Amino acid sequence: MPKFILLFPIICLFLHTGLAQDILLEPVANGFSLPVDIKHAGDDRLYIVEKGGRIRISDLQGNVLATPFLDIDPIVNSGANERGLLGLAFHPDYASNGHFFVNYTGNDGDTRISRFTRSTADPDQADPMSELVLLVVDQPFSNHNAGDLAFGPDGYLYVGLGDGGSGGDPGNRSQNPKEFLGKMLRLDVDGGTPYAIPTDNPFAGSAETLPEIWSLGLRNPWRISFDRMTGDLWIGDVGQDQWEEVDMEPAGSPGGLNYGWRCYEGFVPFNTSGCGPANSYVPPVHVYQNTNAIGCSITGGYVYRGSKHPTLYGKYIYTDYCTGIFWSLEPDGQGGWINTQLANLGNQEYVAFGEDEDGELYVAGIGTGIIYRITTPCSLAGQAIGGFVSCPDTCDGEILLELNGGCAPFSYQITGGGNPPNDPWPGLTDLCAGPYSIVVTDCNGCTLELDAEVVPPDQVPFGMTLQGDTLLADEGYLTYDWYLADTLIGTTTEPWWLAGYSGTYYVIARGTDDCPRLSNTIEVQLSGLTWTDRTGMSIFPNPVADRMTIRAGRDLDGELILLDVTGREIERVSVNLVAGNQMDWWIADPVPGTCFLRWQGKDGISAARGILFSGKID
Repeated sequence: MPKFILLFPIICLFLHTGLAQDILLEPVANGFSLPVDIKHAGDDRLYIVEKGGRIRISDLQGNVLATPFLDIDPIVNSGANERGLLGLAFHPDYASNGHFFVNYTGNDGDTRISRFTRSTADPDQADPMSELVLLVVDQPFSNHNAGDLAFGPDGYLYVGLGDGGSGGDPGNRSQNPKEFLGKMLRLDVDGGTPYAIPTDNPFAGSAETLPEIWSLGLRNPWRISFDRMTGDLWIGDVGQDQWEEVDMEPAGSPGGLNYGWRCYEGFVPFNTSGCGPANSYVPPVHVYQNTNAIGCSITGGYVYRGSKHPTLYGKYIYTDYCTGIFWSLEPDGQGGWINTQLANLGNQEYVAFGEDEDGELYVAGIGTGIIYRITTPCSLAGQAIGGFVSCPDTCDGEILLELNGGCAPFSYQITGGGNPPNDPWPGLTDLCAGPYSIVVTDCNGCTLELDAEVVPPDQVPFGMTLQGDTLLADEGYLTYDWYLADTLIGTTTEPWWLAGYSGTYYVIARGTDDCPRLSNTIEVQLSGLTWTDRTGMSIFPNPVADRMTIRAGRDLDGELILLDVTGREIERVSVNLVAGNQMDWWIADPVPGTCFLRWQGKDGISAARGILFSGKID
């Protein structure tokens, strides 16, 4: 535990300096009595350890169950600053076996590492009578009890123990291989009762060193953690009165490392009597000086592996209990480390970190009894996913925004495409095909720039040709809308149209998907009132009222058929004329508009011509 703990509430929660803060603390749950540890059990809740001997459950919205998960206050000695119920670790198979482990100070002042079991009747309750004591360690003084527990990726339980207390390790216990104090222990809690020694422990089978020992030379490793991605072990080791240190043991280490206390405090010799050469000890990866301005008691944290705050990802986050300064530590890519101050919150409050199932980080305020969530002012992250428009020329596309982090309300700016929408959240709808840029801004003024494209569907080429006076469109569609000079002149189910006038024509076809396909345009030039093809026929006048005259340029024998624009027959007449003769054809009930004449000769010659009716003249 830190060198001292204030046992009264701290009035000022956030004593900010004038410097910008790279992290913020968001209160999540409150009402706890001296919270000293935060763990999760594989679900979306937090288990809060109270120094007096209770463990309580809170969801991530701050709703705390009224009944403690575990209450062992009668058997816990919490009278001194660094004594009490200090640590918690859930078995990797907790969901099935219900086992969890605690580190507490017994009424006799000794450290106890015990296993408890979840109640079979109520999963929100532990059975206080289920205790199985794994280990009892004599504590010569009331301080330097450390207290943290953690299961490593290897499935073994790691136990951090302080040097036994007082100051300067007067019994040189950290370097004594026959004592548990000042060590990191590694226990196989499934291989025996109450535990077994892992066969690959560095001192397994040794007569000179206790086989439970994984590493030596620690002063007061108050908080430890494993990087959930890499498996690296991180130790925040509270210093004497000159240096606070961070130790890191890479995953895959064979163990047996000696971190140097009391021979060294950080990098500096402290008491080298009986010590080996300097290179026989593992130096810390980072130290900071014990001063009023910087700190006096490190609170070790976690490597952030959550998704809501990408600027923190992969960084070890830790603080100092005495000053409330938060830092991040990360590799510099050249074998060294970069230490960055994230915030100076200026109080004696923050004693433990925790992470939830998703890797988001929390910190306990011992004086206020508040559990805080670590956030960043600019934590916006996410992506924009573009969709498709249903038809080439429609504007029903969508861009879906998936955001992580940040704070509501969000605002946005969207540019590009054809028609940025007015009310997009949480999706941008009614968009034309094209590229878009979206700038999202959260309540802190943090921005996120995203790009996405609304994609048109695969477009099959569609076109039209002219044969004589007949316009021919590509086949295979349900309807064809024919246009002359941008005016709809008719709709057919067949892919052809007889041009009745000179001008610019195009057609729009629709298939089973009801998507409009626009053809190319064709300029048609008709030859006045005379058919100049093989029929040798002239028809006049044009427009026609109710009578048309047919004049034969050569012998004609066949039929003239009058059709409306849909191809429906209106009338027909037989024509038998010698070249140079003519006949009149009276139309019974002409309707104003465009019709078509089709000639079907007995000699096999056929042709068509558009005719405009002006209406019957009375």
